[in-house]
Amino acid sequence: MLHDLKQLAVSSRPISWVNTAFPFVAGYLVAAHDVNWTVLIGGIYFLIPYNLMMYGINDVFDYESDMRNPRKGGIEGAQLSRHLHRLTIISSIVLSLPFIGYLVAQGNDVSKIVLVYLISMVLAYSLPVLRFKERPFIDSFTSSTHFTGPLVYALVLTGWQVHYWPYVLGFFAWGMASHAFGAVQDITADREAHIASIGTVLGAHKTIIFASLLYAAAVISLVRLGLPGIMAALLTGLYLVNVLRFWHVRDATATEAHAGWKTFLWLNWLSGFVITLMLIIYFRHI
Repeated sequence: MLHDLKQLAVSSRPISWVNTAFPFVAGYLVAAHDVNWTVLIGGIYFLIPYNLMMYGINDVFDYESDMRNPRKGGIEGAQLSRHLHRLTIISSIVLSLPFIGYLVAQGNDVSKIVLVYLISMVLAYSLPVLRFKERPFIDSFTSSTHFTGPLVYALVLTGWQVHYWPYVLGFFAWGMASHAFGAVQDITADREAHIASIGTVLGAHKTIIFASLLYAAAVISLVRLGLPGIMAALLTGLYLVNVLRFWHVRDATATEAHAGWKTFLWLNWLSGFVITLMLIIYFRHI
């Protein structure tokens, strides 16, 4: 039983929990200037249940390809045993429902629509027939929605303001770039498993170019927004530099990009740390 629970935990990608919880919490605190039950419950939802649904269901329906992928089986994704597939799907739904119920009850009409859309995109990414993850370019768009969505939901929940747009668009470009870059390392494994992705369609080098342009677009959209935007642009610039290190990569050497993906994972923690410090300074002055 303990081993099964550990597999479920690994399947939810603990190293990536903050990537969805932090945007929600940070967005809510900045917009609402308040700590309440909604931000706490929403933060917990986007920390664990949301990630178990997103990654756990993905591991269930990607089982065959994950068994061929050498980077699966650790912090970057579980090789989820077949006997856990049913439990994973049930657990992800049952664990999420109380949180979703609370958030729906607290929100306005627009926030309800955003939350439903966000959950539907999580499911559409992996579920058979829909399988957005196998639809090139739609895969990057959907993946970015997974991470930008919690921020948008928090901002809508607290009252959307027009000046949020540049931050959201910059974050969305970052998300698409990150997914595209992540797809490069899996080109060989995906082609062997007959899985389409932005990487398998464009090829390694063109995908690197695509990711670089999106990171650059994110920097440009953020740098003109005053000190917070400049700090966010500088952090995004680190991701751009990381991708440019692999400009030489081609299809035959696509697995070399895995080194850059490991750097990407730790850059997320550095970015979160810096943004947290910015938030602390911000709240000390309001």
